[in-house]
This record gives sequence, structure tokens and C-alpha cells, in this order.
Amino acid sequence: MKLLNKLERKFGRYAVQNVSLMLIICYGFGYAISFVNDDFLEFLSLNPYLILHGQIWRLVTWIIIPPGSFGFFTLISLYFYYMLGTTLEHTWGAFRYNLFLFGGMLFTILGSFVLLLYCYFAFGSDIAIVGSAVFFRQVGWDLFGAFSTYYINLSIFLAFAMTYPEMQVFLFFIIPVKIKWMGILDAVLTLYIFLMSGIAGKIVIGASLLNVIVFFLATRDMVRLGPKQIRRRQTFRQEVRKGTGVTRHKCAICGRTEQDGDLEFRFCSKCEGNYEYCQDHLFTHEHVKRH
Repeated sequence: MKLLNKLERKFGRYAVQNVSLMLIICYGFGYAISFVNDDFLEFLSLNPYLILHGQIWRLVTWIIIPPGSFGFFTLISLYFYYMLGTTLEHTWGAFRYNLFLFGGMLFTILGSFVLLLYCYFAFGSDIAIVGSAVFFRQVGWDLFGAFSTYYINLSIFLAFAMTYPEMQVFLFFIIPVKIKWMGILDAVLTLYIFLMSGIAGKIVIGASLLNVIVFFLATRDMVRLGPKQIRRRQTFRQEVRKGTGVTRHKCAICGRTEQDGDLEFRFCSKCEGNYEYCQDHLFTHEHVKRH
């Protein structure tokens, strides 16, 4: 928490807003490309061998590749992930959500190079290249497509389930179920796949979901928001809007005031002194204690 607070104070102003929407737009470009020329997506994938041989654009373009084929349920899923991601961004703050999402992407990229390194140590350089796919002849592993944004999306869902465990959703639009049970089911299935997979599968899953482990170990004392807290935030926001142009509130962490946007501010009862925090830092700051 101390490290996150320091990073946010220093770099919080550079956080990207609505990053979930940007990810969905990237998928939209990917689907458009697949309609025109599906084979072209191979030249955008995260392939560490080809990256080391000059195709450095793959470090970024693999994000464009959508996690599944296009269809009606795909649109529903993308909208669902957009809603989850947007809610997490509003709850944690843009900086922390950026750190979580981009951290997952970075771990995925690093994991692809770890797998490539393992293959070289285990099987030497006995490879075959077919188009944009790279095979290790002895085991037939194809590094093309092994890493994708599938587990990035899964990490968003797991993070949401851990933040809002009591929220109810409708499975198949009919069955009401608390999201924590869906999160537990996904976690168990992913763990089963992880245990049953070979070393390649373990690296893919472990690297892609490492951000969930790291982030929640670092923020395990983060207070979760429920419906009552959300209603109080909305009421407070309306009261702030009634204020004049004079600045009355200032966050002790980021320095933002009510003039910096649609924000709410509250004093922390656990801090010793008059310390006021914005909605992004009220539940995530380090409590001030006098010595």
C-alpha cells in the first residue's frame, strides 16, 4: 500500500481514463481485420521468437486480437467486461486500475519470453517456422496464439468478484447468482487447467493471472464497497455539486479538489488529524498516526 500510494502521488496524473473502453475498441479493430483477412492476425500475435527477430510491433498489436470469434454472445461478453472494468476503475481509481490491467499485459509479455527461454534450454534451437507460427519439432509446440487477452479478461472478472463478492447477476439472463460463486467456479476451473497443463500451459496461465495475485496481496486491506456505500457516494456527490466556485475540499493524497471533476470528499475517522480524501483514496490510503 505504501508503494502504491507513492506511485499514485507521483504518476497518478498520467493515468489513462476509460481504459476498458479502449480495450474493447481494440477488439473491434481486431474483428474488423478478421472479417477482411483473418490470416493477417497472425502477423499481430504475441510471438517472442519473431519479436526478437525484428517484428517488435507484436509487443503491442497482440492486444488487438479478440479473445474469441464474433457473435451475439461475444457482444454481450464484451459489454459485460466493459461494465466490470469501468466499475473497478471508479472504485479503485484510474491509476490503480491502469496498474492492474497494464500489469497483466506486461506479465503476459514477460511470460511469453520465459516460455521461449525454457524451450531453448529444453529443446535447443530445433524449430520450424510456418508462416508466422513457430514450432519446436520435438514437442510440436506452437508459440503463435499461446498468449492472448483471454486471461486478461478473466483477471478483470476475478478482480471484480473479489471486490464485489455479494453483487448479484443473472446467469443466462434468468438465474440469479452472487458473483462470488461464479468467481470461485472460474478460479477452480482455471486452477484445474493449470494443474493438468504442461509447462507451457502453466507459464501461459500463471503469467497472465499474476497481476491478480500481486495486486490483491498488495491491497488486501482495501475496503470493499457495497450498495449502501455507493448510495452515500451519490448523495455526497450531489451535495458537492451545490457548492460555489470556492474550493472547499482537497484530497490529502493527490491534491485534487471538487473543481477537478465529479468527485466526492470525506474525512477519515481513523486518521489522527484533519485529513480529507477523494473517492479514489478514501478507502486505499495509509492511515496517518501521530507518534
